[in-house]
Amino acid sequence: MTEYVKIPNIFKRETFGKNKLIEGKYSSPELEYLKDAMWEFEEKIDGTNIRICWDGYRVSFMGRTDKAQIPTHLLAKLEELFGGESKEELFEQTFGKKNVILFGEGYGKKIQKGGELYGDVNFRLFDVLVDGYWLLQANVDCIAEIFEIETAPFMFRGTLEQGVQFIKTHPKSLLRDAEMEGIVGRPMVQMFSRTGERIMVKIKCRDF
Repeated sequence: MTEYVKIPNIFKRETFGKNKLIEGKYSSPELEYLKDAMWEFEEKIDGTNIRICWDGYRVSFMGRTDKAQIPTHLLAKLEELFGGESKEELFEQTFGKKNVILFGEGYGKKIQKGGELYGDVNFRLFDVLVDGYWLLQANVDCIAEIFEIETAPFMFRGTLEQGVQFIKTHPKSLLRDAEMEGIVGRPMVQMFSRTGERIMVKIKCRDF
């Protein structure tokens, strides 16, 4: 099954000293070229990457990699949200025989440091891959409505510099009573690098 791409940081890091970000030195030529374009930013949840897989016949749950183990209490929550005959029928009704992966974040108690601050374990959808094609955000939102789940919180639209300035204020999370981990940005028009990877970026509070 397809693993979710590792999202690059906005800037390169020093190769010596404290390994800090070198502000203004973008981590890829694509990011530098698109720095003044409009991006959409959502909150980066501090949890564990989860894949909900539909192969045209059944639903299965996987972590970020094929060998990753899903915590038992999170697995129980996924079964509650996506398991059972009625949800299997909903997958078939929505996607038919297509191969589908719902990508999301499992978060909450006993997941990552500070997970307790999110409250009970839960799942938020942030991407959907259907037969090798990434859905647009409007379609991802539609899938979330169909399965009665929530998506990662949308923050704002702006340039990469506006994203950096926002994170420098160390904003509070919309999901927990603490500073947010950061934000994830995508160009308002979906774009790909010359190697075929989607152009995305992360900006984390701890880096500033």
